[in-house]
Amino acid sequence: MAPEVKGQRPRVNPKLVTPAATELAPAVNDLPAPDSLALPTRPDQVMIKELRPLSLAQVENLAEVNNPNLKAIASQVDQAQSNLRAQISQWYPNLNLEANSLPIYNDGQTRNRLRDGSTVLLNADRWAAAASITAQWSLINPQRNPTIAAARDQFERAKYQYVIALRDLRLQAAQAYFDLQQADDQVRIGQESVRASLVSLRDSRARFQAGVATKLEVLEAETQLARDQQLLTTALASQSVARRALASLLDLPQTVTPTAQDPSRVLGVWQPSLQESIVAAYAFREELDQVLLDISIANSQANAALAEVQPFLNIFAGFEGGWFDGNQPVVGNRDVVSGGNYDTTVGLNLSWRLFDGGAAAAQARQNRQLAQENSFRFAQRRDAIRLEVEDSFYELEKNNRNITTTSREVISARESLRLARLRFQAGVTTQREVVDNQRDLTNAEVRFSNAITDYNKRLAELRRRTGLDQIVTCPAQTLPAVKPVGASDVPVEPSRLLPACQAANPGPV
Repeated sequence: MAPEVKGQRPRVNPKLVTPAATELAPAVNDLPAPDSLALPTRPDQVMIKELRPLSLAQVENLAEVNNPNLKAIASQVDQAQSNLRAQISQWYPNLNLEANSLPIYNDGQTRNRLRDGSTVLLNADRWAAAASITAQWSLINPQRNPTIAAARDQFERAKYQYVIALRDLRLQAAQAYFDLQQADDQVRIGQESVRASLVSLRDSRARFQAGVATKLEVLEAETQLARDQQLLTTALASQSVARRALASLLDLPQTVTPTAQDPSRVLGVWQPSLQESIVAAYAFREELDQVLLDISIANSQANAALAEVQPFLNIFAGFEGGWFDGNQPVVGNRDVVSGGNYDTTVGLNLSWRLFDGGAAAAQARQNRQLAQENSFRFAQRRDAIRLEVEDSFYELEKNNRNITTTSREVISARESLRLARLRFQAGVTTQREVVDNQRDLTNAEVRFSNAITDYNKRLAELRRRTGLDQIVTCPAQTLPAVKPVGASDVPVEPSRLLPACQAANPGPV
């Protein structure tokens, strides 16, 4: 049973939690978060002036230090701690000081008529002061222990919430970085496609001018070039969005946009089996500990509700004193010019609600039912955790196979495009075959890039959902020192952006 494994009231073990960074690394210490209440009012304050390349480790460091949501949850932990301290104060006596007259001045006149019919005027002209100090301590308070226990559990729950938010933030930062890498890869693929289309268009025009090709082949090359330019335009927009999404998560200065320093590549291989991953997730996930704390909080609140109809016993002590100086009118034509008094009190007081119409019992029953509901929530969360691990594990296997198949597809498509171009230059095929093979290569490269990104995301999810870090990193790839010669040397000229109304009118056919 979970209470036997994790305890009735689980506590956060700092040794098992990697703390969040509190300072920026030296390489990014010039990227602190703006002031929380800062609000730009001029366009130059939000104009991008710097593109900063960042690694994955730097992104995680910036997220842990700058992210405002994590700071807000850390503030909730402080609030829960302050509430716990407030509840613990019930064990201490209350000491009150009251001074309603500190001092007061009284000036007046009293007119008194005596039995003999004469009138006596008495003047009052005096300074007076009075103060009292009282102390009270609860000998018996049935609500004290359950309310303190509930506050302590709420404090632990807040700490668990912070740990969950920290680990979720690390996962979000990694996924946002992978999305940016994928967007960069899509831009690269779009640029290569445009270059290849430019080569095909150049060859088809040269053959058309030589009289060995038709106008249809030139039009097919132009159509493919337009498709690839559209692909590049979409990739550039996605790249800009991914950069700003990462900047928002990192709460960077308004004039800085991050870029991916590292290219997209496979991070490693997941070592644990599916069964080991599931069991590790059950032991690791703080969400289950939170549900157990919810059960404990509900039971404590039920005990506090029942305590409302139990006796409360307090001991109290008080001291009250005062003095005056001046004329104090007294009937009989005598004036008291000064004086003072004090009073000391010690005693017990008892408070016991004998009948409340069953309200306390109903409240207690409601909280017991809430504890039972949370036990069902525990089962629901347990099943959801297993499903999350299995989903990430199976998706990881799928993307692993996709990387293998799409890499072969890319190699085959590249060779097919090379052979199609040779056949086209030799005059034994048409431009249509070159265009089809070029489109197949572009689609294959896009699928290969998507497979790598999805694989890395699932790998990051497994690390987050299981708490395991048993990943065998891939060996570093060796790249040739000389840049290959080919279509990559063809420059991609920027095209002028036309208004949508003009661009939507292609003209007569």
